[in-house]
Amino acid sequence: MSKQKIVVIGNGMVGHNFIEKLVASEGYDNFEVHTFCEEPRVAYDRVYLSSYFSGKTAEDLTLVKPKFYEKNGVNIYINDKAVDIDRSAKTVTSEAGITISYDKLVMATGSYPFVPPIEGNNRDGCLVYRTIEDLDAMKEVAARGKVGVVVGGGLLGLEAAKALVDLGLDTHVVEFAPRLMPVQLDDGGAALLKRKIENLGVTVHTSKATTMITDGQHCMNKMVFADGEELETDMVLFSAGIRPRDDLGAKVGLELGPRGGILIDNQCRTNDPNVFAIGECALHDGMIYGLVAPGYAMAQAVVNQLNAEPGSFEGADMSTKLKLMGIDVASIGDPHGNDENALSYVYENGPEEIYKKIVVTPDGKKLLGAVLVGDAEDFGNLLQIMLNDMDLPDHPDMLILPNRDGGGSELFGPDALPETAQLCSCYDVSKGDIVNAIEGGCCTMADIKATTEAGTGCGGCVQLVTNVLNSELEKRGVEVNTDICEHFGHTRQELYHICQVEEIKDFDTLLSKHGKGCGCEVCKQAVGSIFASLWNSYALEEDKIALQDTNDNYLGNMQKDGTYSVIPRVPGGEITPQKLIVLGEVATKYKLYTKVNGGQRIVLFGAQMNDLPAIWKTLIEAGFESGQAYAKSLRTVKSCVGSTWCRFGLDDSVTMAIALENRYKGLRSPHKLKMGVSGCTRECAEAQAKDIGLISTENGWNLFVCGNGGMKPRHADLFATDLTTEQVFKYVDRLLMFYIKTADRMQRTATWMDNLEGGLAYLQDVVINDSLGMGEALEAQMEALHNTYKCDWKTAIENPEFTKRFRSFVNVDTPAEQLFVQERGQIRPATEAEKLAGIAVEIKQIA
Repeated sequence: MSKQKIVVIGNGMVGHNFIEKLVASEGYDNFEVHTFCEEPRVAYDRVYLSSYFSGKTAEDLTLVKPKFYEKNGVNIYINDKAVDIDRSAKTVTSEAGITISYDKLVMATGSYPFVPPIEGNNRDGCLVYRTIEDLDAMKEVAARGKVGVVVGGGLLGLEAAKALVDLGLDTHVVEFAPRLMPVQLDDGGAALLKRKIENLGVTVHTSKATTMITDGQHCMNKMVFADGEELETDMVLFSAGIRPRDDLGAKVGLELGPRGGILIDNQCRTNDPNVFAIGECALHDGMIYGLVAPGYAMAQAVVNQLNAEPGSFEGADMSTKLKLMGIDVASIGDPHGNDENALSYVYENGPEEIYKKIVVTPDGKKLLGAVLVGDAEDFGNLLQIMLNDMDLPDHPDMLILPNRDGGGSELFGPDALPETAQLCSCYDVSKGDIVNAIEGGCCTMADIKATTEAGTGCGGCVQLVTNVLNSELEKRGVEVNTDICEHFGHTRQELYHICQVEEIKDFDTLLSKHGKGCGCEVCKQAVGSIFASLWNSYALEEDKIALQDTNDNYLGNMQKDGTYSVIPRVPGGEITPQKLIVLGEVATKYKLYTKVNGGQRIVLFGAQMNDLPAIWKTLIEAGFESGQAYAKSLRTVKSCVGSTWCRFGLDDSVTMAIALENRYKGLRSPHKLKMGVSGCTRECAEAQAKDIGLISTENGWNLFVCGNGGMKPRHADLFATDLTTEQVFKYVDRLLMFYIKTADRMQRTATWMDNLEGGLAYLQDVVINDSLGMGEALEAQMEALHNTYKCDWKTAIENPEFTKRFRSFVNVDTPAEQLFVQERGQIRPATEAEKLAGIAVEIKQIA
């Protein structure tokens, strides 16, 4: 039986993917494959082109495994462009004069960069960003210039800007639309993306139309804009979209769309039944897909048909997740809410530079779209919710609100996904495919990649696929990888013990001995917490600053307007009139909003960073200490008035609360800790909603553990009854030290206990019965931490080197300007609307 002859024109990502799929199909022996590749090298990864400027070579980017074409008998004609097709004779002729006959022809000619018709667009230094040769040309121009401009602020444009930064150029982005990534992002997301990119040193110009490129005075070129402004640059890099490579198709009479692109049906067939078109040269249902995943889906559809199997391409989801210049950006479905009745929820975290928005149906039941900038961790879950038409929870905003209780943010975990859910769009891998691979023996992500190819394309599905893998392995009783991150092959608990046993007290030593790479925000902050828990290390020490989050860096909670809150410790909620007067004087002098919070603390809001040292100097002189409300540590010990004043009180809850607070103040832990002490079972202190709760009875103290409030409240469990004061501290010492040693990063006590095998009973055995024989050691370690406690702010104001950090600007003493309005006799931050309306009253002056 003669083989069916297949000719593929184009050896880009999609053309090569088609051949890979055909080779892997069961019927491959029935085919003879020829492919024309007009570039001087086989297919390479255009998605990661910018990595060419950060050390990757053309060989590193190749998509073709060694000897792939030779081993599989594929005839490839490199550096030879197909220039003619005789549809009647069914032959393809190349530039080199090679003519190959075909039974079926696959057009995979891709696209070319669109260069706007601007006068001077062909000058020296004006380039496009598409091939390895384009990159080499960029290198050559960059070597003799200092400034580079990317025309186009879309996906490719921002990726190209990264390339210019890597080349060491002063980089600008010029976008015709009023915002970056106008197709994928809304105004809020685009504004944050612009701000973050500009913070990286790239200047962004929006609403700019270039009219001419001409000679520059200081640079090789000068761009002239429609508004009369000019910008000198050595390189102009056009990245303003793509156009389909349909010229050969048009030449031989294949039907095109009105704006270009070879027309195809759902089987990817052109108007010639023997000719298919796939990828960016094809026009399907009015769409030319500029992403690689739809091209791969088209390739699979054609492979299926060649093997006499059902195959069709019926469109593709254009959701995308990228890391642009190190910034997480994702767009799902309809991010603009084009349905006028659609509803939207927006979460914007200014201090942490995070923007999230979801668009839902008018009844709030279904997800229509989303925008994520600065934190795209929710992308996988949101995408699956939309693609699988899953019902939303009663409060859809929970999908994007931060989860601060450490209990996991996945309202829709891997088990909620149907088997048909597509996890990897690049290679059309479903959850069912992953489960089948695991059934076939895959136990690691590397196994999954090798077997299914999931995660080997754009990489956006890796987290979700990993979640499914771990979930399925756990169901089968297989231990899963719990490394804290890619830089350490250890859990947080293991890192804790390594630091303790080897007495490691700085991150560089730990990384060099037990890690790899440079570390990340996950491992750095976890290790910073471990050092604090083990050695009471100080957050502002030079080698510890990089390990802290925003709040620890400035020993205060940054609020929504960029000011800080001041929260002095008030043990047990007991405070003298003299201290109240001092707080009032400080609040008056610095014009601070004052409130009693839920943890019996008096909080002063609105403090400028510059003012923090002076404020705390006054407070410490008055006998206050830092309340560590900015840290993962003991926050408060709430109490009622107890037997001293209350006619129902059975014991002195205030004295006990003060003793607890003084014992554990400053104790750093995997998550924040709260305690409560009630003088009787009326529970006025709500002790059963705390990590540690005490309730007085006629026979002593009842100890409750591992409760919490927050977004996922949990009632504490009764741990022990009728305890003496000595027993209370003994058990709490042991329990908290055991928690600090063994909990995961950001894991609350409730989740930690629930995850212990045996749960509450096991914990009682360890703490009360000392089943592990480490009770005395745990108490001794707590005692050592207690004895070496130092007030953070007292340490800071006593050392001029530490107080240098509290300046808004390094070159002037002027603090950042803040706008407030008066409400109920106090200040509050002006809203955005008030700022725009000009009614905010500036009352904050330089101290």
